[in-house]
Amino acid sequence: MRYMILTRRRLGVLFSCMLIVVLAALVFTSTAGRVVETMAGADREIPIYYVDTTEKVCAVSFDAAWGNEQTDTLLDILDEYKVKSTFFLVQQWVDKYPDDVKEIYSRGHDVGNHSATHPHMATLSAEEQLEEIRSCNAAVEGLTGKCPTLFRAPYGEYNDNLVKNLRSEGMYCVQWNIDSLDWKDPTPDEMVERIKSKLCPGSIILMHNGAANTPEALPRILEMIQSEGYTIVPISEIIPPGDYHTDHEGKMILD
Repeated sequence: MRYMILTRRRLGVLFSCMLIVVLAALVFTSTAGRVVETMAGADREIPIYYVDTTEKVCAVSFDAAWGNEQTDTLLDILDEYKVKSTFFLVQQWVDKYPDDVKEIYSRGHDVGNHSATHPHMATLSAEEQLEEIRSCNAAVEGLTGKCPTLFRAPYGEYNDNLVKNLRSEGMYCVQWNIDSLDWKDPTPDEMVERIKSKLCPGSIILMHNGAANTPEALPRILEMIQSEGYTIVPISEIIPPGDYHTDHEGKMILD
């Protein structure tokens, strides 16, 4: 009987020791993972998703890659609400609709670069990325007389090379912190509520010039933003000049 009691005690002690070792290993692994993630995050090149500011300002932007049926309507709505926006244009769209490019620019909106052919930029070599950037810039500048300083990656896909390439070209890599999801054809009510729930000073809102419900939703979106006390400006005006860095969320912070 004594032999059995001692064995159980020893087994209990051994089990406790093993449990402590396992737990310690898990804590170490978890902590190490966070350290690696933090270090990796610090080394990553992160685009601008929104801007660090206390002012109630935000930007509404449109990506244009294919269709053009709604562009005039969107421009008229923006004029009605006295709002200037930012249009990111693919060169293929620029080449197909040169008069619309000139019209967007003449009405006071930013004309940004959305690549030449709408590729997955992160899959391209650094040289191929530069070709996409420079080709679209040349096409836009040829029509407007102004070279774009803003770039938005197709599909929102980027890598370190892309952000560095853009910086070398004197450009900003711009994403968004609010996706209207208009490309999924939500109702106007759903779009308004989604944007309202995420709106904050320095927000950059993503929309598209070819989404089915965007023309109907846009007036209500603009009214909601303005009723919340925000001023809507082009991205070029929401981005402050000077040296900056972006945090892990893509918030642009002046150095």
